[in-house]
Amino acid sequence: MKNILIAILLTGFCSLNAQNFKAYQFYDQKGKEIKTDKLVKELADYDVVFFGENHNSSINHWLQLKITEALYEKKNGQLILGAEMFERDNQAQLNQYLSGKFDAKALKDSARLWNNYATDYKPLVDLAKNKKLNFIATNIPRRYASQTAKEGLESLNKLSDKEKTYIAQLPIKVTLDTPGYTEMKAMMGDHAEGTKVMNFISAQATKDATMAESILKNIQAGKTFIHYNGNYHSKEFGGTYWYIKQKNPNLKMAVISVFESEDPELKVPSKDYIPTEFNLVIPGDMTKTF
Repeated sequence: MKNILIAILLTGFCSLNAQNFKAYQFYDQKGKEIKTDKLVKELADYDVVFFGENHNSSINHWLQLKITEALYEKKNGQLILGAEMFERDNQAQLNQYLSGKFDAKALKDSARLWNNYATDYKPLVDLAKNKKLNFIATNIPRRYASQTAKEGLESLNKLSDKEKTYIAQLPIKVTLDTPGYTEMKAMMGDHAEGTKVMNFISAQATKDATMAESILKNIQAGKTFIHYNGNYHSKEFGGTYWYIKQKNPNLKMAVISVFESEDPELKVPSKDYIPTEFNLVIPGDMTKTF
């Protein structure tokens, strides 16, 4: 009897000291925890949702898929998907895959897919394919962004009319008033030359402006456009979000920003935390895909 009592007491003691491992936690803009079912319910009311990501975060990509699946059910299929990871001049190939005319190999051979496409983005594309949803390739072809970084925005004026259809309408406004761009400038350090710095920021702006234009061209009344992009393209309501706001301030938009935390309870970070409508906090040691 005594041994049984000791075993019961030890079990209780261990359970009190056992640590629950949290993989993620969503918060609203006021810092209140929000469960995924309530998150999905609220997201359904927005015209555009930016789902920020750390490109190499396994849990980030899994949550993108699960939230999108739940949002599809909540909206009765009234969804449009789009992503930074696909460039405008690959829209035709993406459409061929979505319609079943291309198989996975044909898409891989004909489009510029990211190295982590198979594990991190193919599930989202296949969801669109299976549910017959539009999936928009929103980003500027990388060669034009690279050209801007090297030669400046003015070099885009030399492109052919066909090439210009793959980028936002020129001229593209670039200003350090855009959230995040001043931070980008600071990251380059005081030693960086002025022209070089602005060319680098302008290259980022060509991506943000092009993705914004792509979203604006493809939104439909009553449907939620969910856009997957690197966190930097929408955090602090900057980047792509900012460019859309300049063109259509009446759109109802939400940003899901992502933050890493060393706190096992995944509390709201105490520093470098500027929340958007919804905020995903994940462990700093979460498995990285690359």
